[in-house]
Amino acid sequence: MTPRFAVVGLVVSDLVASLAFYRRLGLDFPADAAEQPHVEAVLPGGTVLALDTEDTVRSFHAGWRPPVGTGRASLAFRCEDPAEVDSLYAELVEAGHHGELTPWDAVWGQRYATVHDPDGNGVDLFAPLPDAS
Repeated sequence: MTPRFAVVGLVVSDLVASLAFYRRLGLDFPADAAEQPHVEAVLPGGTVLALDTEDTVRSFHAGWRPPVGTGRASLAFRCEDPAEVDSLYAELVEAGHHGELTPWDAVWGQRYATVHDPDGNGVDLFAPLPDAS
């Protein structure tokens, strides 16, 4: 059997804040997720986003310490169209999340923006630009 990529795991410092952030991006976590030490959301295509609290990781890795600094991982979410990139970026920034890169039209043909999740990880929002032909 050949291994296949299946899970993106993030260790989060504030599970409630992370759940709120990723639910705004349309991910479906169980209703009782805030009371759990480990939660998962199945993404389109079957890949899983798993969130673990720092305490959970420490419980099975006795010497574990969180990495220093921010931006330890980056995720990207494809939006329906450029307008959704703009509105979702505005919604997340209005909710108090750091807007790292305001929406712009990238030379590779996408509307693109970056916002930080509660732990400082970059989350890119993108959508194809309409054909200019």
